[in-house]
Amino acid sequence: MIGLPANVRYTKHFAQQPLEAFMRGLKTLMLALSCLSAVATAAEIAPVTKTKPLPDIRQSGFIYCVSGILNTFNPQMASSGLTVDTLAAQLYDRLLDVDPYTYRLIPELAQSWEVLDGGATYVLHLRKDVPFQTTDWFKPTRKMNADDVVFSFNRMFDPNHPYHEVNGGHYPYFESLQFSDAVQSVRKLDSSTVEIRLKQPDASFLWHLATHYAPILSSEYADNLAKKGKEEDIDRLPVGTGPFMLNEYHAGQYIRLDRNDAFWKGKPRMPQVIIDLGAGGTGRLSKLLTGECDVLAYPAASQLSILRDDPRLRLTLRPGMNVAYLAFNTRKPPLDNLDVRRAIAYSINNQRLMQSIYYGTAETAASLLPRASWAYDSEAKITEYNPEKSRELLKQAGVTNLHLQLWVPTASQAYNPSPLKTAELIQADMAQVGIKVSIIPVEGRFQEARLSDMSHDMTLSGWATDSNDPDSFFRPLLSCAAIQSQTNLAHWCDPSFDSLLHKALLSQQLSQRIDDYQDAQKILEEQLPILPLASSLRLQAYRYDIKGLVLSPFGNASFAGVYREKQPEPAATNDPDAGPPTPAAEAPAVVEDKP
Repeated sequence: MIGLPANVRYTKHFAQQPLEAFMRGLKTLMLALSCLSAVATAAEIAPVTKTKPLPDIRQSGFIYCVSGILNTFNPQMASSGLTVDTLAAQLYDRLLDVDPYTYRLIPELAQSWEVLDGGATYVLHLRKDVPFQTTDWFKPTRKMNADDVVFSFNRMFDPNHPYHEVNGGHYPYFESLQFSDAVQSVRKLDSSTVEIRLKQPDASFLWHLATHYAPILSSEYADNLAKKGKEEDIDRLPVGTGPFMLNEYHAGQYIRLDRNDAFWKGKPRMPQVIIDLGAGGTGRLSKLLTGECDVLAYPAASQLSILRDDPRLRLTLRPGMNVAYLAFNTRKPPLDNLDVRRAIAYSINNQRLMQSIYYGTAETAASLLPRASWAYDSEAKITEYNPEKSRELLKQAGVTNLHLQLWVPTASQAYNPSPLKTAELIQADMAQVGIKVSIIPVEGRFQEARLSDMSHDMTLSGWATDSNDPDSFFRPLLSCAAIQSQTNLAHWCDPSFDSLLHKALLSQQLSQRIDDYQDAQKILEEQLPILPLASSLRLQAYRYDIKGLVLSPFGNASFAGVYREKQPEPAATNDPDAGPPTPAAEAPAVVEDKP
């Protein structure tokens, strides 16, 4: 039986709407069902049954609740979502990391590096004695070395590599950056030294090595799988050097991670972690309040008052390197008309989005770059809300009775905690200027398959990066190459824009790069392939006895340092940095889960 995309609660949604809205929703549902065959025929990750018995989770671990659909365990092959945001930091390590407090590059599997030839050659010196995980499906006979680094990158960059086409041969992040064309060679100098030579200098290169899209895989594991003819398992049964390893997986329900006792940074404090995928929206909030979840990732901003008032909970908020945006399909009439795109931008009441979706946890975006970026254009202007001007532009363009489809991912994300509600507000705003909008809820590969055929009109999306380099926003989202990699949802290609991005990469002078990126932002403001909506704070709520949980602006951090502290129930506090709690009375009753 074919199921609906996860977290799309049609029955509950329709029950609250009048008959006309119900019929519109039913039409949407039938369209979605007609497209689901693309999902059903796509390669699925088979369930992984429990490989090792573990103690009760309450005594030996914690439960992390998050929305999302898992298409692969390998971040190389993911474009965003659960694999990159949550699992990558647990299963794998990268060559470099980003300090969540200073925003600087720091060593990880590469303990040092050299930049040569003006930024065209990079020599990385690897740590020694870093073991790969020992699992039921792989027993390593050696430590991580240069062969693993060469394998991991050549698999992505070399189309003739024996593993390049395994499981589809699609590496969205690096394809959007055209790294296959940019990298001249990745070669081993000795067992602990790797040289990466580019065809020309790239000032952003090291930052891309620090993203979760660049994990180090085991070449020995790959060789073993090739001998058995089971190459596909490399992305389905993961083996990395990270603090946790896969123990059990049930699609749409949960992932159980087992501690990697041989982790090179030291044994993680918790023997196991459960990633709970089984509830969305207020269902996840209820699980946190009742203690079924210990950590709630990306709580809705509307839930903040409940979270703040409950003395059993703590809430962490941090600035995030992210942006939510509305993408226009610029290759499809009438959205290929700039006046129509501007009319839509003028019709959207962004201030209402800030109040109804983010509740003070975001700022209106004037640029694709978040304000925290070093290349942010401080002179960028937020598109004003002006319905009258919107109607005037539509009239000038000769557009009447316009009916558009808006594709909306259903899962909450760091950049948008309530995508469907956001879409409904945009739908209502555009109706005021005479544009009818049908909302199409989509998720996972279903979304990717439909967006790649360019049939959509608009897409509500966003981007969160674990890099502090502006290139990690511009090229993946709006370069010409990113159309093919399916991360450029606007299908917009401007050679002058690409030329500025290319020019910025050639310079090692920060001031020159800032000028180039600010010129690029001006092109986006003029051409409006996407409408930036918001840059959001990263939110995370957790039970008071959970300690050591780090929330990074660049994505979820490792769970290796997380532990559970036994102590009396705390008194209420709104200060996430408050000192030791004092004993409190019995916790208040659980807040009822309201529709």
